Amino acid sequence: MSPETATAPAARDKSGSDTSRTRARAQAARNKQLLVYATRVLLLVGLLGLWEWLARTAVIDPFNFSMPSKIWTQISNWALNGTPQGSLWEQIWYTLYEALLGWIIGVFGGVVLGITLGRIRFLSDVLGPYVKVLNALPRIVLAPVFLIWFGLGPASKIASAVVLVFFPVFFNAFQGAREVDRNLVANSRILGASDRQVTLQVVIPSATSWIFTSLHVSFGFALIGAIVGEYIGATKGIGLLVSASQGTFNAAGVYAAMVILAVVALLAEGALAFLEKKLFRWRPVDSGSGT
Repeated sequence: MSPETATAPAARDKSGSDTSRTRARAQAARNKQLLVYATRVLLLVGLLGLWEWLARTAVIDPFNFSMPSKIWTQISNWALNGTPQGSLWEQIWYTLYEALLGWIIGVFGGVVLGITLGRIRFLSDVLGPYVKVLNALPRIVLAPVFLIWFGLGPASKIASAVVLVFFPVFFNAFQGAREVDRNLVANSRILGASDRQVTLQVVIPSATSWIFTSLHVSFGFALIGAIVGEYIGATKGIGLLVSASQGTFNAAGVYAAMVILAVVALLAEGALAFLEKKLFRWRPVDSGSGT
């Protein structure tokens, strides 16, 4: 028997063993993910069941705290019969439109200004103190100012969303631009790249992961901005539903609006996570992650 013939079964055995280990690891990862999802569902069901039981037995005041069954009834009623301001879907779309437009404007402005100041130190030194002062302001209190400036329409809510989104994105983009490997920048310049090419082909791709980190929380901020603006004064939207429900002491309506907002935020988070996964296929998966 030749040496090549003798080593062939050993190579096949090693390949089969590697394949088996890969399959075992993949199955273990799937089982862990199923366990995480099942635990999440059980935790949610347990908390809702406890809430329902406490309200029905009057351990907590059902008038103030409501109960999950009444909240579900309220959502169903809005979905089937509409709200005092119109159909439920119209209210959801109105708030989502304001939040989404404010998010896009805030993200664009934050990325552009963050990368610019991260690349041009002179501008960073000049504008840095002003940015810090503006960031220190309680931006939620600007909602009444925007209402005075832009009226009850969507513009005031979009402005509120923009100021909440801008700063987290700006600081992440700024830090991402500052954290770029200087060797990459130096090598690009040695190869003849211009400042514009370095920014577009080295800095921005390197800062993308920083920027995406801020996107996960910034859309929630955009929703907060839109809701606060609607709560203060609006003609449509989920925030107006919260205000109207509070005005009639309808605790179930307040919680129902919060549930709808939570679902919208979770769907947006899922879409961002899916997009990030597609854009960063090269990045290794964190085996310890529960998501």
